[in-house]
Amino acid sequence: MTFDCRNEETNLKREIKDQIFSISDKPDMLINDREIIGLMTLSEKSLKEFLEDEPDLYSVSDLKVV
Repeated sequence: MTFDCRNEETNLKREIKDQIFSISDKPDMLINDREIIGLMTLSEKSLKEFLEDEPDLYSVSDLKVV
């Protein structure tokens, strides 16, 4: 009987550790996503003026809508 309790306790500890590890990864993922979005926004803003003066590669008539 005591063996079963120890086994359940060990399984519970392992499950808690797994959940904590999973939760600790999520802020890192969110920070990474925010950094990527920030860099993309900065690139878009910095290239906007440059790209406005460039000719379009395709016109509206070149597009085919299915």
